[in-house]
Amino acid sequence: MLTQLREIVEKVASAPTLLEALDLLVVSICDAMKTECCSVYIVDEQRQQYMLMATKGLTKPSYQVGLGFGEGLVGLVGRQAEPVNVADASQHPNFKHIPGTNEEYFRSFFGTPIIHQRKVLGVLVIQQREKREFTESEESFMVTLAAQLAVILAHAKAQGMWPDQRDGLHLTGSAASTGVAVAKAWWDDNQPRLEAVCPASCLDREAEQERLSIAIEMASNEFRRLRKRFDSELHKETLAIFDLFSHLLNDPMLRKDLFTKVSGGDQAEWAVRQTVEAYSGRFANMKDDYLRERAHDIRELGQRLLFFLHNEEGTEHQWEAPIVLLTRELTAAMLASIPRDKLAAVVAQEGAANSHAAILSRALGIPAIMGVDFVPEKVHNALVVVDGYRGDLLIEPNRQILAEYKRLLREENELTALVEQDLDKSAETADQERIYLFLNAGLSADTNIAVNKGVDGVGLYRTEVPFLLQRSFPSEEEQATQYRSILQSYPNKPVVMRTLDIGGDKPLPYLTIEEDNPFLGWRGIRFTLDHPEIFLIQVRAMLKASIGLDNMEILLPMISGISELDESKALIDRAFEEVSVYAAGKGQTLHRPRLGIMVEVPSILYQLPVLKGRIDFISVGSNDLTQYLLAVDRNNSRVANVYDTFHPAVMQALKHIQDVSESNAIPVSVCGELAGDPLGALLLVGMGYRSLSMNTRNVAKIKYVLRHTVLTDMEQLAASALSATFGHEVRQMATEFVEQRGMGGLIRAGKK
Repeated sequence: MLTQLREIVEKVASAPTLLEALDLLVVSICDAMKTECCSVYIVDEQRQQYMLMATKGLTKPSYQVGLGFGEGLVGLVGRQAEPVNVADASQHPNFKHIPGTNEEYFRSFFGTPIIHQRKVLGVLVIQQREKREFTESEESFMVTLAAQLAVILAHAKAQGMWPDQRDGLHLTGSAASTGVAVAKAWWDDNQPRLEAVCPASCLDREAEQERLSIAIEMASNEFRRLRKRFDSELHKETLAIFDLFSHLLNDPMLRKDLFTKVSGGDQAEWAVRQTVEAYSGRFANMKDDYLRERAHDIRELGQRLLFFLHNEEGTEHQWEAPIVLLTRELTAAMLASIPRDKLAAVVAQEGAANSHAAILSRALGIPAIMGVDFVPEKVHNALVVVDGYRGDLLIEPNRQILAEYKRLLREENELTALVEQDLDKSAETADQERIYLFLNAGLSADTNIAVNKGVDGVGLYRTEVPFLLQRSFPSEEEQATQYRSILQSYPNKPVVMRTLDIGGDKPLPYLTIEEDNPFLGWRGIRFTLDHPEIFLIQVRAMLKASIGLDNMEILLPMISGISELDESKALIDRAFEEVSVYAAGKGQTLHRPRLGIMVEVPSILYQLPVLKGRIDFISVGSNDLTQYLLAVDRNNSRVANVYDTFHPAVMQALKHIQDVSESNAIPVSVCGELAGDPLGALLLVGMGYRSLSMNTRNVAKIKYVLRHTVLTDMEQLAASALSATFGHEVRQMATEFVEQRGMGGLIRAGKK
């Protein structure tokens, strides 16, 4: 049976069209199971029917046969989303005879749903003239086959082969940069691919090393040129993308590894592929979204080296009108190569929302979708709509859809102008309740951007990034220099620096950690307490950096119990005494920084009162808190749909944290993605939170929403949300709340 199963799936998967695949399927099943009839019904959402698409055994009339979602045994299978096995179908109360099919000759019936990601795509049916129930082994075969067919059918739907896709093709991906665009699509297939490079040797090693040296120099010049081009448009956080590329190209270890391969006889292209894949593999295995996406940046670097190994200069295209760029994998260099006024949006087959190319798209205000399974030949030169809020790509949409998106585009432009008006104002509600907004920072922080005029400081600075970009632990002085540059960027404003948050899910290149379950393993404060020498060096560096500035605060990650906090405090006290002596020797005074912990491990929720007197503030990491509360790895596609920041348990936990913190006079803020979501911000403020930390791109939206909503309305919304039973209820009531106030355009992202 397993051999037959595999043969059927392979045969169906290789068919050129959906109809041919289904015709092959029904014939193959009849042969394999020695049954007299097999049929496939496919969902047609527009007609709200299961359409008979292929059959062996039934007679297909001249008209299209369909059963309503609630009709017949097929409808019963789809409605219940489980198999139905009937010895005599005609006697079943749900049986519905379809005239002209000769179905009345078949008595036994077995139907199983074809389900992909909890959605019924169709129903697979076998029938026989004999009155009998199908055996357990037959049931098992059909259910297993249907599960494997689901993936094939889902792919066919993504390729526009579905029967209800008559008004243009509708594909979906991951929204990477919000916005709407309507323009002709243009497919760029000029970018080299690392995986296309095959093992190859060189005859002249010196000549090959010269080729590699020239390519590295050309790539370095390009990244410097791109950085200069965007210097007046982008803030330092985004420009650091090009600094990272330059840093990697000048890294002695990377160069040594590349040239060692060539010295050993490898062709330059093969040397690049081997070296880049080794480096990117370290980041690709990390669980953290942001850090895992650095693997894409390293691969981009390799692809640019491949490009310059074959091209002396880039190819420049000329476009009369803005285009939607279609590409296999979006790169920062690709974005920079197209004039901003000629780039309406980008759509990539690969990549994710945390890649540096996606970050650059957001900084430039270019709508972007990643992970779209499109066929280039079908999309190139077609009129498309890119919905960067929902992650939708619509190809040759009908006039009604086109008109609606053009209206949304006009509305979005008007809304953006309105939102930007509040950017330099302080954050407060419509009735003047002050809310404090902070930034989350990664590679760097900078004050030379408009958004900083109205933020209250940095709520989360991730100190681990410099550790991940080096070949060994950075020295105390190297860290102090890095931290001081951040602190100087925000004079008289607090900068919360989180201590090293690495471990099983974020291993350092020079410290391999392998665990079966890294999210529950050796990470965060657990790692640094086991390595007090690393912790002390970092804390001393932070304290040295703060001398004379006095705007640094320390945040401890992954605290699960009071003992971890007390141990950390003892080490911080020790570092403080040592740096105080250092400062005194220079005639300066070291002021003790405020100390806080991240609330992200559920166990600490029940020890919040004990924190009084031990810490100065609390920062809620809503991303990990949600993940741990719901026991779901949001990076795992099989359970990603379970991850819900609006889950009632998450809402109740957030309210509990705020209430207990307030009653114990412990200042509290939220620094996860929920704080930068307009819906989340309204709920959090309604619960009592007055401090939110978010990514740069969300500040203007959050200010606008808060300034146009009164506090009492937010409190009523939060109260309703806290009584909800389901996460979708919370999202729906918050969405309606915003739309009723004319701000629906700010919350399209992710609201399907």
